[in-house]
Amino acid sequence: MATRNAQQAAEKRRLILDAAVRVFARQGFHTCRVSDIADEAGVAYGLVYHYFRSKDEILDTLFLERWNVLLEAIREVDREPAPARDKLYAIVSFIVDSYRHDPDLMKVIIVEVTRAANSFGQTHLAAIRTAFDGIAGIVAEGQKSGEFRKDVDPQFAAMSFYGVVEQALTAWIFEQLGSSDQDIATVRTQIVRMVCDGLATRP
Repeated sequence: MATRNAQQAAEKRRLILDAAVRVFARQGFHTCRVSDIADEAGVAYGLVYHYFRSKDEILDTLFLERWNVLLEAIREVDREPAPARDKLYAIVSFIVDSYRHDPDLMKVIIVEVTRAANSFGQTHLAAIRTAFDGIAGIVAEGQKSGEFRKDVDPQFAAMSFYGVVEQALTAWIFEQLGSSDQDIATVRTQIVRMVCDGLATRP
């Protein structure tokens, strides 16, 4: 009985989170109300507060769920015996594929989280740094192997790399880039080419 109740609670919580993604993407985080999320989920207003203290906590939860998946993907990529360039391409591919799989969620993370960066960023600074550290580690390994030049700080390279990826996602969100398979493949290649060619060792 306890297991069934826990499962039902998890399903209700997931229902609310998925509804929040749709509401945040459609109306914007700051302009929507908790009641909008309840209506979208088809649950009572008070049930949302049973699982979450505020819509801010809902946004926090959505971000951390997605960010932790990204962190694990970076770790998995880094464990592979591959050149640094290939690892960075794999990370770009994972992030882009995540957008294609759930564009509303990625829109919320890219647009709404960025708007709340002053308060939100401080709250999750450790998680954000962990991702940058993972990418920086890949760059540092590339420097150690001679694949990348050594006069660029790995942390700065990591921030620049993620910044380019995030800007590409933003362009897709606002329909400034094509979204065909060929368009997406081209963007993936261009991101890696721009970053990695800048990091490449010189003759």
